[in-house]
Amino acid sequence: MGKLPFKKMKREVFTRKQARTDAKFGKKPEDRTTEELINYAIVNLDKPRGPTSHQVSAYVQKVLKINKSGHSGTLDPNVTGCLPIALGDATKVVQALLTAGKEYVGVMHLHKEVDRKEIDETIKKFIGKIKQLPPIKSAVKREWRYRKVYYFEVLELDGKDVLFRIGCQAGTYIRKICSDFGKEIGTGAHMAELRRTQAGPFSEDDGTLCNLQQLTDAFHYYKEGNDTYLRKLLLPVEQGVRHLPKVWVLDTTVNTICHGAQLKGPGVSKVESDIQVGEPVAIMTLKDELIAFGEAIMISKDLMKKERGIAVRIKRVFMKPGIYPKIDV
Repeated sequence: MGKLPFKKMKREVFTRKQARTDAKFGKKPEDRTTEELINYAIVNLDKPRGPTSHQVSAYVQKVLKINKSGHSGTLDPNVTGCLPIALGDATKVVQALLTAGKEYVGVMHLHKEVDRKEIDETIKKFIGKIKQLPPIKSAVKREWRYRKVYYFEVLELDGKDVLFRIGCQAGTYIRKICSDFGKEIGTGAHMAELRRTQAGPFSEDDGTLCNLQQLTDAFHYYKEGNDTYLRKLLLPVEQGVRHLPKVWVLDTTVNTICHGAQLKGPGVSKVESDIQVGEPVAIMTLKDELIAFGEAIMISKDLMKKERGIAVRIKRVFMKPGIYPKIDV
């Protein structure tokens, strides 16, 4: 069974500067109150068939009585499955999720029966870098573009129906892959059913997926004084950057980043291995709170030793200024 790229990567953590974090500042993600999580968390929602992704996101707002939410990676109305919904101040994290790899399980209907061996051989042509023209009805400009398919496998064949699993780069149109597959094999084909089983670090089998009714019920119990069920569904915003390599910074560096400063080497405490220039990275406190995410300007080796120059160019800041005040050292 194939895996998305970030699940294959086993990163080590290297320490540049040993440091402790002051308990007076910030808070470990698991220590946030339920009230804080309602406006700063992610719900791994099982999108039902019928409504648009935007409608589902709006319904989550209504259930939780909040004013803002955002979803990661639009699903067509008839497609079901993982739709991470960021709540309140966490909505900015969808930018980190939009580019994350996705996995789908679906049914492709061939217009004529084909031998299993021929299907398996044709599928190999759709693994790797593929050229794709988005469908006429799509949310992007209709022009040729390249996308990566990490794995594409047949799970079962029943007559003309092919049950398949596919892992791919964000922005890959599975409906178009089915259509192009039909042309390649010479029979014609179309996508009959589709379900997203993974969206970046969120999946349908990691114990966090919930439907709208479960979320509604959990919020009802919370209003009655029992937040046990709701806390299981409100995932800290940090869960949304699990797929990104991480850089941890000193307490004394946090507030400068919150005020718009770029991250430089002397502020780094720990880094993960195999970070490449241009790669998106998450900037964390020593309590594992998400401060920001940005673009690596140095590889891991240089992040560990260079004293000058920008280490990470900050793209989006999550933490509010003042949570880690300026500290005289």
